[in-house]
Amino acid sequence: MLALDKKTFQEEVLEAAGFVLVDFWSDGCEPCKALMPDVEELAAQYEGKVKFAKLNTTKARRLAISQRVLGLPTILLYKDGEKIDEVTKDDATKGNILAMLQKHVG
Repeated sequence: MLALDKKTFQEEVLEAAGFVLVDFWSDGCEPCKALMPDVEELAAQYEGKVKFAKLNTTKARRLAISQRVLGLPTILLYKDGEKIDEVTKDDATKGNILAMLQKHVG
């Protein structure tokens, strides 16, 4: 999984072609850390179809707010730089992330 920061987000997500899934998390978010292995499993499953990335919002609060990330964990799915779907907070489960990927990517 690609680790993003303020400098790389624009190029790796907003200017990227195809699907990019971004896992927004922070150091103090235990549910985020618990979800990470599931997201990494899905990354392996969708390798070649979806670029998986993660952004630690601790150092990128303005960026998270600009993407309308208001609570954590938040998983956003982008296509060609546009946000097309999301799962947040209690809905951010492996099953719901998989359902979102199946809906858009197949």
